[in-house]
Amino acid sequence: MTGVTIATAADQLGLSADTLRYYERDGLLLRPVPRSSSGHRTYDEPDLRWIKLVTRLRASGMPIRDVRRYAALVREGDGNEEERLALLRAHRETVLRELAEVTGHLGAIDHKIGIYEHKLEVLEPTA
Repeated sequence: MTGVTIATAADQLGLSADTLRYYERDGLLLRPVPRSSSGHRTYDEPDLRWIKLVTRLRASGMPIRDVRRYAALVREGDGNEEERLALLRAHRETVLRELAEVTGHLGAIDHKIGIYEHKLEVLEPTA
């Protein structure tokens, strides 16, 4: 059996082993993680790619219930692509709204920085 250990997978993905175990326990993975003859988890490349996607969905704010639903749909196989697409599109819209809001906040911060930089330029004598 080929694959990487949970420690290596966690290191490659920037996650903890506990997080990987949680993902498995909570139904976020596409399949049960195979075990070596010694009983240790072994993650292969498709597992790592999927976990990276799950991590990105979570990092972008997708609720666990939606990630779990998406994983279940993928596990079911062909025939539910419209539902998968709808889930991803809805999440994309949420992310775009949040991005616009954060961009507005950043603009306000940049404006204040500009005010202080200008004020300090005026106060500093030129050499």
